[in-house]
Amino acid sequence: MKKNNSILLLALLNFMFLLSCSSDSESTADDLEETEETESYVEMYEDSDFTATDWTDNTHSKSADPNFEEIFPNTKVNRLDLVVTKDRWQSMLDDMTTNYGEFGTTTGGPGAGGPPAGGGELVEADEDPIFVPADVFYEGKEWYRVGIRFKGNSSLQSTWSSGNLKLSFKLDFDEFEDEYPQIDNQRFYGFKKLSLKNNYNDKSMLREKVAADVFTAAGLVSSHTAFYTVYVDHGDGPVYFGLYTLVEEVDDTVIDTQFSDDDENLYKPDGDGASFAEGSFSEEVFVKKTNEDEADYSDILSVFDALHASNRTTDPEAWRTNLESVFDTDQFLKYLAVNTVIQNWDTYGRMTHNYFLYNNPDTDKLQWIPWDNNEALQQGNMQGSLALDFSDLNEEEWPLIGYLYADETYKLQYNSYVQDVIDNAFNASTLQATYTTYASLIEPYATTEITGHTFLNSSTDFSTAVNELKNHVTERATAVQNYLD
Repeated sequence: MKKNNSILLLALLNFMFLLSCSSDSESTADDLEETEETESYVEMYEDSDFTATDWTDNTHSKSADPNFEEIFPNTKVNRLDLVVTKDRWQSMLDDMTTNYGEFGTTTGGPGAGGPPAGGGELVEADEDPIFVPADVFYEGKEWYRVGIRFKGNSSLQSTWSSGNLKLSFKLDFDEFEDEYPQIDNQRFYGFKKLSLKNNYNDKSMLREKVAADVFTAAGLVSSHTAFYTVYVDHGDGPVYFGLYTLVEEVDDTVIDTQFSDDDENLYKPDGDGASFAEGSFSEEVFVKKTNEDEADYSDILSVFDALHASNRTTDPEAWRTNLESVFDTDQFLKYLAVNTVIQNWDTYGRMTHNYFLYNNPDTDKLQWIPWDNNEALQQGNMQGSLALDFSDLNEEEWPLIGYLYADETYKLQYNSYVQDVIDNAFNASTLQATYTTYASLIEPYATTEITGHTFLNSSTDFSTAVNELKNHVTERATAVQNYLD
């Protein structure tokens, strides 16, 4: 009997041991599965065994000067191919869904001038879309594991929600240099970062480029731009994503090449305080793109103080002297003249974004830099573009315009720049020829965009939009003459 009990006890112990092993095995499997889920993004970097065979100093190295002639031509359309794995592409789409909702959930959208996602309300995303590694091909050469992400705000959301995959991209050529040591300080002909703008809400696909050309022709700091066709291979071969405008990034080569150095404070304001209304300053609004770890906003605060000084109307000469010691009013008035003549509503005066401020090391003054011009060269949405005399502007809400225009000295200076803009940088006959030249250049690429990757409803949309631009420049010449008279 005792022997039988011993056998039963041994069997019971064996059973409990096996049950324990099975439980541990399941637990281990669950832990492994959980680990795999949490480390899934890290596993995306396991493709690090490669040799950068196309690397040369002139094309890939940080030591090369930016090659503007190669990357920003005015007389041809270049091609870029982005190659991203299927899983990485899906992670980009999943991230967009998390931040902005399901793809194609509205019936309006940019093609029809429709609203952004949510029936006209923008979704407040806490973070930019995610970067993933992709390979970039240009003229037979490869750039390796380049960081790519979708970019934009209302334009991104509206394009996404309308079911259009012609989304803007940001490229950062050494974003993943820690994961891939082979691409340490990788550059694209001297450029670290570039933006591929999708020409949202612009069926002519000319506005971003022409507006930048006009700012440059007027002698202002502005990004270089060029036309590019973009193909994306996200697992099933290259797909034509359409005609894009490549735009030079301000916090990369713009401040490096158009100022004596790029070490000073660069701001990209976005939010209520970006109006410069009295008492509206906040560090969160004046986003630093350089010197991010230094909590020094004294240059911006000096502009606020000088702008809102109590002697503005009692001693305007002293007010101007103080303001001009910290803010480049001459460059701003020139910018203001260009921006108002060409009509550009999606920036300061209507919207609290789409400009940069850089503390020019040669003058120790903050200088205005325009940005994001796809909505220029038209009356515009919302309240529309500002009148030449700013009669439709609340000077307390937009004091950099309102206060300066109310000062007789600055008003005369602004008026002289308005005349100069229409005589030179935005001369009607010159721009008519420019529109004709650029339209002929890009027409074969614009009118062959494919369904699901275009804002055009038909090829005639393109020619109609170009004609509207030609009419617009003539109308603006008349409007300026009427204003100055």
